[in-house]
Amino acid sequence: MSEINVINCIEVPAELQSVAEKIRNEYVDYFKKQEGYVSSTFYKSIHDNEKVIKYVNTVVWKSYEHYKAVVNDGFKNTDGENKDGYKVLGKGFPEPIKVNPEQYIVLNND
Repeated sequence: MSEINVINCIEVPAELQSVAEKIRNEYVDYFKKQEGYVSSTFYKSIHDNEKVIKYVNTVVWKSYEHYKAVVNDGFKNTDGENKDGYKVLGKGFPEPIKVNPEQYIVLNND
């Protein structure tokens, strides 16, 4: 069983910075209560411009099975809504915030 890293690259219009950060923190608080949650790290670009702020959010799960258990029904509907009513798979942020989610396994940790 290998850990899975869910990595979201997020582009946020500057006027929605506080909204995006609040939503991210709400989701991480929810994830922390789920079986298999390991950790989360939130990064903000040091090269922001006046209009767009770039973030990277990572969430580590004990296994892909743990991740799938939390996402569950989110795979099955266009809103990405899971059984607890959370919009997962990067769909919990309002437009025009752009989220590009992906899941990774660690190949090397030097």
